[in-house]
Amino acid sequence: MAQQRFYHIGYGVDDFAGHQPRMALISGDPERAATIAHTHLQGARTLSDHRGLHSSLAFLTDGTPVISATSGMGAPSLSIVVNELIQVGITTIIRVGTCGSIQPHVLPGHVVVSQAALCRQGAAHDIAPVEFPAAADPYVTMALMESAKAQTIPAHMGVTASVDTFYEGQERKASANPHLMRKHIGVTAEYQHLGILNYEMEAGTLFKMGLVYGFAAGCVCAAVAQRTTAETIVLEQKAEGVNRAIKTAIGALERLARR
Repeated sequence: MAQQRFYHIGYGVDDFAGHQPRMALISGDPERAATIAHTHLQGARTLSDHRGLHSSLAFLTDGTPVISATSGMGAPSLSIVVNELIQVGITTIIRVGTCGSIQPHVLPGHVVVSQAALCRQGAAHDIAPVEFPAAADPYVTMALMESAKAQTIPAHMGVTASVDTFYEGQERKASANPHLMRKHIGVTAEYQHLGILNYEMEAGTLFKMGLVYGFAAGCVCAAVAQRTTAETIVLEQKAEGVNRAIKTAIGALERLARR
């Protein structure tokens, strides 16, 4: 396996040049993955941009090697990247993403730490049965919350709704298809009553993979839409929220590296 470069991520163990990482940060956006490595971490080196899936090897302040990689948008792409990351030796993965709040107290610019997910994702069904729990690793989750608290970042911990589509699956009517199927009409209000905090598109599958594959999985997302008032992205708070999510994730990795 050391000589193998994996088909989708485009690199293998030999490409680490002796700096074997055990932890990874993954983002749907390749630009965010590159920014995390080259702006927020140290000594970053690009591993691959194969298929648009950017990956870099970088280091925490204590010298711990970390991969910052893009998972692509959605659970099917994430499942491929995560599978290959585990094969190159990764044992802890934190998703750093964006989400839409469905609770009035979770404001744009705040971060959401997902302790579990309501998983409505087809890719997850190939990993485990629908009844199988989609739960984050508790130690990673608490490290994320401790990191946010230490940096006075407004953070909320709770259940996330992980769905496969950005428009129909999140009950958006302002799209090319305003005619939602009956199963989607009213689903946001139903989730609000259940206390679910947010919508996003990857965490549920990541959590199921973590439990089945045996790695520690976590997720922190910047709230960039407030679905209790509008369907649109609040661009004014997006940059601040993403920066907070990145700082929360890196602070969590630093805590985990010390344990």
